[in-house]
Amino acid sequence: MTGLAVLAVVFIGYSAVAARLGRWSITAPMVFIAAGALIGPHGLGILDVATDVEAVKIIAEVTLALILFADASSLRWREVRLDATLPARLLLLGFPLTVLAGAMAGWWLIPAAGWATAALAASMLAPTDAALGLGVFTDRSVPARIRRALNVESGLNDGLATPLVTLFLAVVVAAEGAGPDGWVAESARELGTAIAVGALIGLGAGHLISGARRREWTSPMSERLAVLATALLSYTTAVAAGGNGFVAAFAAGILFASASAGRLREATEFTEDLGLFASYLIWALFGALLVAPVLTHEIHPSAIVYALVSLTLVRLVPVALALAGTGLRPGSIAFMGWFGPRGLASVLFTLIVFESFEAGGLASERLVEVATWTILLSVIAHGLTAGPLAAAYGRAVADAPVEHREPAAQLETRVPRDLSARSPERGADGEPT
Repeated sequence: MTGLAVLAVVFIGYSAVAARLGRWSITAPMVFIAAGALIGPHGLGILDVATDVEAVKIIAEVTLALILFADASSLRWREVRLDATLPARLLLLGFPLTVLAGAMAGWWLIPAAGWATAALAASMLAPTDAALGLGVFTDRSVPARIRRALNVESGLNDGLATPLVTLFLAVVVAAEGAGPDGWVAESARELGTAIAVGALIGLGAGHLISGARRREWTSPMSERLAVLATALLSYTTAVAAGGNGFVAAFAAGILFASASAGRLREATEFTEDLGLFASYLIWALFGALLVAPVLTHEIHPSAIVYALVSLTLVRLVPVALALAGTGLRPGSIAFMGWFGPRGLASVLFTLIVFESFEAGGLASERLVEVATWTILLSVIAHGLTAGPLAAAYGRAVADAPVEHREPAAQLETRVPRDLSARSPERGADGEPT
């Protein structure tokens, strides 16, 4: 309990200075990773989580389910449809090419790991996290079209990565004799069950709550709690039915947003805020369980090289190929390629894979080391460069017609939720202007 008390103090302290730290490019993940490493079992020993990995896994799984549901349900699908070219290319071309490039890099740099482990690492590290590059989304000089594309990509690619992580994890575990035979059929059954459960619950809850709202049977608070309950119900029901809870939560979020026609978007903010709070705890656990051991034990150069390749070539080349022919300037393509931070989804996948390997008696050190270095370097590099590069890029493309092209309908660009993000409608004193 002492460790949780110290973390609570860190939460309060960070909340008090979040906007100020944000202006210095110091992000929440930096703060909580450092705090976790300092007070964790490899630091001061105040936060003892090493002996209860199962509890950490449960926290990570529930957090990931909430975030997947919130990401899918809070996306403005009308905006996606009206300006779909860039996000569609990033997701349908860039994402699979990123996984393929990451797997090839892993197999080349760490051949002893095998192709399945390389593919697992690539899938874990393929999702992007817009919150790590918050300065890109709060700088209005960056074209809205570019900000929207990166935001939509970040909101959807963690859902696309989930079945791949599930599949390759099953392959690795089965190959080591620690899992059941027939993993292909088992994985397919899990995914099918998850999609069916998620679709049923998302559609049902979306129609029910939006219909009740039209009849004025609900209150704002009841709607917020209903959204949270829908996310948890989709996850837990899918798990109970033998399906993948993460895929179910993501599918439920998409169908919930569709069934409610966006009328419950404000109600999803409570689930987003709860997921944000839990994400800070996850960053602290990441620092305590994974970052501190990586920094204090033997460092393998191949892991750092893979991390650097993953953050550069593995991301930049697929994005360049995906966006070829769009008319964007080379600087815009490079900007979008660089701002693919590896964040919370990758952390959660790493924690879940770590626990699964531990439960099966499998060695996870190299895989975890590669993922940890990639995420840690991304948190630092993207956090420090988001503000300066966004400002420089905004000036460079101020007169670029393709980058600033907008649909006829007026679209709003969503800013990722974060304690350091100021509302554009508020002044320096925090009061509405």
